[in-house]
Amino acid sequence: MAKTIKSSMAGTVWKMLVKPGDEFDIGDTVAILESMKMEINIEADDSGTVVEIVAAEGDTVDEGAPLFSYS
Repeated sequence: MAKTIKSSMAGTVWKMLVKPGDEFDIGDTVAILESMKMEINIEADDSGTVVEIVAAEGDTVDEGAPLFSYS
């Protein structure tokens, strides 16, 4: 099963800051959600390389929804 970075809360994906092939580290801001008229930074809780973007900019996501998969 692929590893994923998940949304920490429900909202709309405002900006995806990574793309397939990008490397990221623990603590890096990888996406920004808009929720309750606030911008929420989504930080990586692991490190790796982005494989596939699952949630595109403008998508509405639930808490715990995968944003992208990585290896």
